[in-house]
Amino acid sequence: MNQPVTAHQPQVSLRPSACPGLLRIVQAKDGGICRIKLAGGVLTADQADAVAAAAERFAAGEIEATNRGNLQIRGIGSDQAGLIACLLAAGLGPRDAAGDDVRNLMLSPVAGLDPSMLFDTRPLAQTLLQALETTPHLHQLSAKFAVQVDGGEAMAMLEHPHDLWLSALQLEGEVFLAFGLAGCPASDSPLGAVPVAQGHALVLAVLNRFLDLAKPEQTRMRQLLAEHSPEHFIAGLGLTLRRDPTVLQWRRAATPGSAYLGQFAQRQAGLNAVGGAAPLGRLSPSMLRGAAQLARQWGDGSLRMTPWQSVLLPNIPEQHVATVTGGLTHLGLLCSATDPLARLVACTGSSGCAKAQAETKGDARHLATLITRGGAPASVHLSGCSRSCAMAHVAPLTLLAQRPGHYDLYQRDPAQPGFGQLRARNLTLKEAGALLDACSRSPLDD
Repeated sequence: MNQPVTAHQPQVSLRPSACPGLLRIVQAKDGGICRIKLAGGVLTADQADAVAAAAERFAAGEIEATNRGNLQIRGIGSDQAGLIACLLAAGLGPRDAAGDDVRNLMLSPVAGLDPSMLFDTRPLAQTLLQALETTPHLHQLSAKFAVQVDGGEAMAMLEHPHDLWLSALQLEGEVFLAFGLAGCPASDSPLGAVPVAQGHALVLAVLNRFLDLAKPEQTRMRQLLAEHSPEHFIAGLGLTLRRDPTVLQWRRAATPGSAYLGQFAQRQAGLNAVGGAAPLGRLSPSMLRGAAQLARQWGDGSLRMTPWQSVLLPNIPEQHVATVTGGLTHLGLLCSATDPLARLVACTGSSGCAKAQAETKGDARHLATLITRGGAPASVHLSGCSRSCAMAHVAPLTLLAQRPGHYDLYQRDPAQPGFGQLRARNLTLKEAGALLDACSRSPLDD
């Protein structure tokens, strides 16, 4: 059996990339960034403690919850080898060092727990991750190439675009996996479906087909599909696909927008997952340690990071939900959708990124004090530049920084590219707060 990389094993030469990984520290304005890719977003309480300790010892103590259910340590100093060794010793590395970049597989944070799921995606995910980590040919994939496996859960991020997405549907009493390319289950039509037992074969066929067709500059599926039609792509998969109207006209049902905050009832009787969002995506070491201790004391000793930049503690008995919710709140996590800060998402900002035009995180905290009306969680995105690093999909409302303390406001519009329709220019934070309150009285903030 393949063993994970350890601190004592020699490291491979990593290919150049602007994408951080566990073994590749990428420099930013505020120091190095290390991205820890978590299998299915899961880490043990001991691993959470190790991340907290590494952030304190080797960095500035800044931990980020990412929008793909991973963790990042920011502000890393000169002892990068020490940080990497600490994380590898905690079992947070890949099976094969060369496979770290390609561990981009998203599941629901309640995979295996959600009453609405059509199948448990975790066994399939485990075999796919092993193939991604240990197959040299697949290591040619871009560090951004991403796959999603959706088991039909009520708590699922369906708007993030993926190079390949698979989503469960039931046909004649059997579970199938519909799939699409360069899109997401929330809005895109499937190209076909296979029985769930063929999911592993489908993913590997798609990945190998991509690598066979792609030119060096075509690192993402959308780039390849600009030259090869989806029909041409799937014709070479070598699989029997179900492509009747029942499949091609199927659409994934929407999921609740705030299910990741507070209590979530599991399919296991009497057990719950309890979640809290990291304010503006940032976790202090004490927050992460405290959440780990709650998981040990009241749950099963595990934590699950979500693509909403939050943490879930699973398998909490019903009688302890209030205690755990209170504990997360005391730590500073946001457990209620009514908290104004839960409505806001912000990128690193100008203190940590040279491209940012404003101090977005500080501005977001000030803006939260100016919003008097409620809104949907994660419905307002403050972006320091047009790259939109903090959100992988377009938010209902985006404030795009133009200079310190001044933003243009956009409303999401599927008919328009980018952030959507420009609603107002050069707003101060006070003006933005008033306009967001006005939006909350209309259907714009969805």
